[in-house]
Amino acid sequence: MALARVSPSSLANLIPPLLQSFFRPFSSDFPIRNSRRRSSPVAAAFSLTSQSAHAAREGLVMEAPRPSSRYPWKPTCLYYTQGKCTMMNDAMHLEKFSHNLKMDLPVNASATDKSKPQKLEYLLILDLEGRVEILEFPVMMIDAQNREFVDSFHRFVRPTAMSEQRTTEYIEGKYGKFGVDRVWHDTATPFKQVLQEFEDWLGNHNLWKKEQGGSLNRGAFVTCGNWDLKTKVPEQCKVSKINLPTYFMEWINLKDIYLNFYNRRATGMMTMMRELQLPIVGNHHLGIDDSKNIARVVQRMLADGAVIQITAKRQSATGDVRFLFKDRIR
Repeated sequence: MALARVSPSSLANLIPPLLQSFFRPFSSDFPIRNSRRRSSPVAAAFSLTSQSAHAAREGLVMEAPRPSSRYPWKPTCLYYTQGKCTMMNDAMHLEKFSHNLKMDLPVNASATDKSKPQKLEYLLILDLEGRVEILEFPVMMIDAQNREFVDSFHRFVRPTAMSEQRTTEYIEGKYGKFGVDRVWHDTATPFKQVLQEFEDWLGNHNLWKKEQGGSLNRGAFVTCGNWDLKTKVPEQCKVSKINLPTYFMEWINLKDIYLNFYNRRATGMMTMMRELQLPIVGNHHLGIDDSKNIARVVQRMLADGAVIQITAKRQSATGDVRFLFKDRIR
């Protein structure tokens, strides 16, 4: 029996308006509206699912985890991730939007577990956003032994060297397409303040103490590439006129771990997720969503038996970086 190919535009005409309103938050395939809508304060707070051009090139559809009867998937409140949600007593708000990041990072107990002992206790998955200056600083904390989500730190970062007009235009282009430009403007703080709050967060988890200095205690940063900590953080510290913190002196490039464990190269997070057959959560290039997705890759690699260890060390705050793996992504 032959099946006719139906175009997205034709399909849209066949779907009643009520069903169109249901599909719209979950898919960008239906051209229901062509006019651009400015994000509202409520809509701007949430990270929704979409499909990016980059994902399309790699053959991936960005989607949330399949909902279950027990834990249906919800978009995340981005005010809450920064400790600034004022609607925690609003039943409708709590019903519609997630305030529990652990739901996006479950441990698959039914999967074959080949986990090996890890020298590190905690893995801090970091994925910065912003090319001119850092605009977003998200961290997911994973227990390296049982793969469980422990905690998160998330801040939007306000540039200090860019003009107000350029910043507004930059944020509109960067975050406007996700509908979170309003929450960025409402919550962003300078990088120096973000680091102070992050150091308090590290201290609360006994991962680092300012009076002791040095690298992280029992943990390490995980990045998808060397750019975040080799290049961008030192650049931002110069712009913000602060010294490079000692806890940024070493890190794990997940691309190198992936290469040496699976014996195949991965150009980035999207490639890893496609090869591991992991669905995408949220929006690619929204930092908190990317950090969640990288954390899910880490969880999978730990379950497959990978040993996650330091791949790069900086000799000093201004010195060269020493790469510890012979086979690595250059």
